[in-house]
Amino acid sequence: MILNDEYGSKLEKILLQDSIDNKRNLRMTVEGILYRMRVGCPWRDLPRVFGCWNSIYKRFNAWSLSRKWLNVFKALAVDLDWEWRFMDGSYVKAHQHSAGAASQASQAIGRSRAGNTTRIHLAVDGYGLPVEFEITGGEVNDCSAAPDSIARLPDAKAIVADKGYDSEWLREQITKKGARAVIPGKRNSLKGNADMDWGLYQYRYLAENGWRMLLPG
Repeated sequence: MILNDEYGSKLEKILLQDSIDNKRNLRMTVEGILYRMRVGCPWRDLPRVFGCWNSIYKRFNAWSLSRKWLNVFKALAVDLDWEWRFMDGSYVKAHQHSAGAASQASQAIGRSRAGNTTRIHLAVDGYGLPVEFEITGGEVNDCSAAPDSIARLPDAKAIVADKGYDSEWLREQITKKGARAVIPGKRNSLKGNADMDWGLYQYRYLAENGWRMLLPG
């Protein structure tokens, strides 16, 4: 099991506060969802010990659409280090049959150089813990998605990101929030990197570590 009794009890209280039904198999349903997220297997391949895979999938889908999972994520984000914020983006390869569903809802799948992909835009705190994320199609670059993420973040002393976020209007947004933008310029940048805080920038690995919590493997 992924959750021990202590963490399972704490998570159950948060789930119930968000009006998720306390059915008899709630704990195993959550275990099955976490297992699938960790391993990255198809829903049909969930071990039977978790229960019926289709029931688990339907509950996960319902909780996601109603934003209950997002509320759980927010509730777990406590005692964070808000002094520094680190941002990064990563592609997730979409399955070859993932696109084309008979629905008008956004599937967050787009064409990029890697084919059909989804892009996750992540922000972590000074401990490297995920605090905010956004999911878009793979064709949406980091600069385009960053403004909404930055607007949702609490105030910080500095926001650190790689050169994929090199944009003067993005730096201006960060400055207006009272933070310092620690973002290196690209080779063709007219401003250059004379005022870059390379000492702080070296901690950007915290954002890379954050992916290990979110992505299987």
